[in-house]
Amino acid sequence: MWRNYLTVGLRALTKNRVYAAINIVGLALGLAACVMILLYVRYEMTYDDWVPDADQVFQLQTNYKATAQGGEEMHLQVAAIAAGRALQKDYPDEVEKLVWVRGFAPIVIQDGQAGQIKELRMVDGNLFDILKMPFVRGSAASALPDSHSIALSETEAKKRFGNRDPIGQTLTIVDNMGDVDYKVTGVFKDWPKHSSFTADAVARFDLNTQFSDRPRDLTSWNNQQGWYYARLRSPKDAALINSRMDAWKKRNIPDEEVAGQKTNAGDVQDYRLVNIRDVHLGEAQRAPVTPGNDRFTVITFGVIALLILGIACVNFTNLTTARASQRAREVALRKVLGASRGQLLVQFLGESVLIAFVAMVLALAMVELLLPSFNAFLGSDIALHYVGRGGVILPLIGLVVLVGIVAGLYPAFYLARFEPAKILKANKSSADAQGSGRLRNILVVGQFAISIGLIICTAVIYSQTIYARTVDAGYRRDGLLQVGNLGYRGVDGRDQAVTEQIRRIPGVQAAARTQIAVDPDSNSITRVYFPGATQSVDLGDYSVEPGFFEAMGMKMLAGRAFSEAQGRDDVTTPPRSDPGREAALQALAQRGANVVVTMEAARRLGFKTAQDAIGKQFQGDMLPSEYGLLPVTIVGVVEDARFRSVREPLQPIIYTMRRNGFETIAVRFSGDPAAIRQQIETVWKRNIPQVPFQARFAQDIVREQYDREAARAQIFATFAALAVVIGCLGLFGLAAFTAERRTKEIGIRKVLGARTRDIVRLLVWQFTRPVIVANLIAWPVAWWVMRDWLNKFDTRIELTPTPFVVAGLIAFAIAIATVAAHAMRVARTNPIHALRYE
Repeated sequence: MWRNYLTVGLRALTKNRVYAAINIVGLALGLAACVMILLYVRYEMTYDDWVPDADQVFQLQTNYKATAQGGEEMHLQVAAIAAGRALQKDYPDEVEKLVWVRGFAPIVIQDGQAGQIKELRMVDGNLFDILKMPFVRGSAASALPDSHSIALSETEAKKRFGNRDPIGQTLTIVDNMGDVDYKVTGVFKDWPKHSSFTADAVARFDLNTQFSDRPRDLTSWNNQQGWYYARLRSPKDAALINSRMDAWKKRNIPDEEVAGQKTNAGDVQDYRLVNIRDVHLGEAQRAPVTPGNDRFTVITFGVIALLILGIACVNFTNLTTARASQRAREVALRKVLGASRGQLLVQFLGESVLIAFVAMVLALAMVELLLPSFNAFLGSDIALHYVGRGGVILPLIGLVVLVGIVAGLYPAFYLARFEPAKILKANKSSADAQGSGRLRNILVVGQFAISIGLIICTAVIYSQTIYARTVDAGYRRDGLLQVGNLGYRGVDGRDQAVTEQIRRIPGVQAAARTQIAVDPDSNSITRVYFPGATQSVDLGDYSVEPGFFEAMGMKMLAGRAFSEAQGRDDVTTPPRSDPGREAALQALAQRGANVVVTMEAARRLGFKTAQDAIGKQFQGDMLPSEYGLLPVTIVGVVEDARFRSVREPLQPIIYTMRRNGFETIAVRFSGDPAAIRQQIETVWKRNIPQVPFQARFAQDIVREQYDREAARAQIFATFAALAVVIGCLGLFGLAAFTAERRTKEIGIRKVLGARTRDIVRLLVWQFTRPVIVANLIAWPVAWWVMRDWLNKFDTRIELTPTPFVVAGLIAFAIAIATVAAHAMRVARTNPIHALRYE
């Protein structure tokens, strides 16, 4: 029996090769897209699953609540040093191991040559007791035995030592404590790409020694400089600790009295332990070790995979039911010869599963060919393993059976219900058993509704990405170069001389050092107190030097910029190691300072216009607590500048002027960008040869800020196009079949005087009508989805009718183009041949 079913199924496919090819290719495209997307979804959902005992590994995160006084809501992966110490003190039985991690890219001296480690993690304990990486030399347990030991990744060790044994070798790291020697004690395998943590090297240091020049950072609850990773004795302990966080905050975070007001950092902060597997797609995406992703986006792609597969299944159902009449006599004869309805159902479902199997083989070939390019595009290492851990052979078999049954269930019931007496009646054409086609129209509507929705989403995402890259950011992106690496000890105060020499380069219009730049790594917030106000206001606090606003291309709205001729503008104080620092801080606290604020900061302070703010005074928490609040006067208001992504709220900022402690030089130039950069690099290497030169153009930085959105738009566009192609394959098959089925009708119409264009209009209208209905369904759904997506941006495009109308017209044009060729061919057929059809 099964052999007979297989033979009949293969004959049915070979007899109708065009329809079989459309069915198989359409289903294969849908399955290939589904498999690739689901591999991506599984890859994103299984970040950090490789970590041994991952259910016991947690990250301590900080959440800043939004306040009515101007504080922004922030979800941080980093935490204050004091928070981790308090956690370990209060929960010694639950916290088995706790390690603080600081990340930076230091200057490293090896054999007298200065270089840089891109991702060095400084830790105050053996991180490998928590994140148990496999080692190729040494072991995790003995990797970091003391505060002057360092472990390298396999790639970093190969880069630095070649084939030599790195164990016991010395690397000198330049940091705030001077040149410190570290001995290589281990080499670990490169960190997996699907990891929320990554490192080229991990070095152990003593936390108290490292912060001996700034001990306040060890006790401050408002200073988050690094990540805390914890290994708990039991996964259940995390829920216990998180449930007691409010009481823990009250017990550990001290009250502070500022400007006669009692404040507590715990009022605006929440802490929680987050399992490492939930970090990558978690809510906290500020200051991540590696860029995370959005859980909603990942789930959305999973839904798209199922929708595309659904479109492919709809094609199968459509074409099978449309051609059901071609097998009506076969069904009738089988029933006459004794076949039961159940046997017929099994036969046709078996044929569906067979087609799904052939399509899956073709789909897997596509996936194997496309996966390397897909990985290169995403920067991932998604692998397709059929057996073993992560093997997909069983899920794929299940998917084949499921698709075969889902796609073939209705056609099987439809075919099995034919009545032999009606089909075999004398002079009864098999075409008379075809039905109304209402279901086929409904399915076509569903196909094109999905396709139109994806086209709309693609257009909106692209538009928002372009808008974000080009919207007025409050500074000029073109002609702006950012030179970094000023914060390293090796610079030794020579950054001022470098800046002055850069200003003399032909084509350089302005250059200034700054603590804030495009896409900054850090976030500095200060609390200010306005006379007569009952609440403080949280504002960004960054220092710049004269010429900064000119270099950035920012417009003064009122007042003036900083001037070297105005002594009160300068808030420079000596470094921490300078014996005159205390006297300088006392003098600064007594005389006060002038500041420039952004328009948003002026609004937060209660001023309606920029001019209203000029000359007004308030106090800022900008000094160490022992020196009190700093009296400041607003001398200028500058337009708002959006240095961060438009996903984040616009930060209101206070600018102060100083001459040290900078991280970046902002350079405004005209002319050839490459030539300017080369000349600046020459100046740098002449003055600071031991520190690597680092410079990036602002336009490149902004483009990289939105790479994730751009990649998302490209993925949406790809799958939208694929959905349209699959839908058009089905429409092509239906059009061909309908044109063939209506040959006699068309012949009669032509004999009665119908013109070719009348026939074409009739056939085209039949298939474009469902597209119009599909628009009415897709538009409100796409509007709702895109509205929620756009609301995640602080500034965004307006959701106008344009992308909806354009998507509808594109779908309409594609539908017409798909069926027009058939319609034209049939309309031009000689009616004599049409009426001799039977």
